[in-house]
Amino acid sequence: MKINFPNRWPTDAQSAIALQNQLRSQIVTVDRFDSVSTVAGVDVGFEQDGAVTRAAVVVLSFPQLAPLEYQLARRPTDFPYIPGLLSFREIPAVLAALAQLKTEPDLILCDGQGTAHPRRLGIACHLGLILQRPTIGVAKSRLVGQHSDLPEEKGAWVPLLDQGETIGAVLRSRSATKPLYVSAGHQISLETALRYVLQCTPKYRLPETTRLADRLASRRRAMPAIAAATEPVLEQKSLF
Repeated sequence: MKINFPNRWPTDAQSAIALQNQLRSQIVTVDRFDSVSTVAGVDVGFEQDGAVTRAAVVVLSFPQLAPLEYQLARRPTDFPYIPGLLSFREIPAVLAALAQLKTEPDLILCDGQGTAHPRRLGIACHLGLILQRPTIGVAKSRLVGQHSDLPEEKGAWVPLLDQGETIGAVLRSRSATKPLYVSAGHQISLETALRYVLQCTPKYRLPETTRLADRLASRRRAMPAIAAATEPVLEQKSLF
């Protein structure tokens, strides 16, 4: 997959927040894509007490959700852990993993926030802008916003609100389980994002995309036998 890597990458919180405020106006929250035949999930874990970022991407067919390809990448962690700025910590390794893909995904689901973010620029938005590709934020916990009570049945959702603005949705992806926090990333509307997340979640709480990517990123379980390259050698310099 061809990646246009950013020329500059912030290394401190002040410059990262300034970039988020600059980029937020570029986010498109209407559908800007046609048919979807492949979906991808991206997730990130850390090794060596956080010194190394381990990113995983898994591509599935859609709507069958059959695994087609996965890739892994490790990179030195160059940005500190700061809530609301996780994209600056995680995206360099995510881009390195995506760059190895032979199968280009039509839609990417991120384990993290999209517009459900204090500055409306979570990792799904940021990644979508870099790739100029539709992305969805699918987070396991809430970063910002309030919502009303959520019914227990699968498919139920309520708006996630912040200062009177709908920034995402709280979705029950499986009956009687903790909800997911879904928000648009880039080039997709919230309503369409919810539809694709549900279509990618036939059995478990998490969509198959991010569930499988989480396996790789966290080293909890092996992947099925699908095409994959060997893990790249860790490079000692940043991509940016």
